[in-house]
Amino acid sequence: MNVLIADDHPVLRRAFADIIRSLLSPAEPAFFRAADRTRLFDLLRREEVDLLLLDLCMPGMTGLPELVAIRNLAAAVPVVIISCIEDPGIVKQAINCGAAGYIPKTLSADDFSAALKSILEGGVYVPTGEARCAQKCGKAGDIDPLTPRQLAVLGKLATGKSNKEIARELAISDLTVKVHITTIFRKLGVETRAQAIVAFQRELVAHQ
Repeated sequence: MNVLIADDHPVLRRAFADIIRSLLSPAEPAFFRAADRTRLFDLLRREEVDLLLLDLCMPGMTGLPELVAIRNLAAAVPVVIISCIEDPGIVKQAINCGAAGYIPKTLSADDFSAALKSILEGGVYVPTGEARCAQKCGKAGDIDPLTPRQLAVLGKLATGKSNKEIARELAISDLTVKVHITTIFRKLGVETRAQAIVAFQRELVAHQ
């Protein structure tokens, strides 16, 4: 698994890497590190990245528009925002822009680890009090907001494929599949695979 940590503070980059190592043990992830926008986008273009931890306030970054640019450049890469900003509006916009989670840097090490663990297991994490906001970001049964990669994952789900089968057929990691499925559920406003498949089939019928 290849993890890109984009933060301009070396101490935090090391701390995040240590947390990820402990969560993925005994597997040993490979890490890429970026301290500014130029390095971040260079790595996204050159390397196969399975997970991105992103600080939107790095040098050269302009905030949420950069998240949109990242989603356009590397739609298959799950992006977890790590930020000192906890404004509810920013959190909601980040989730709307495709972030797989939003973890405040103000969390304790244990809470940060628990938040990241929930994302690695396919969940979505937002600061306490913002969960309701994040859950309302998608419209039930609406396929349009999904990226081509998310549509591909949803199509595989509709044929009964397991996460491992989807990962193998799309040449992505199991973790990436989990994060895509979580994002699909959020965007469609559903809670189960069956509900997501119904939405997918309804969309196919509507376009026949």
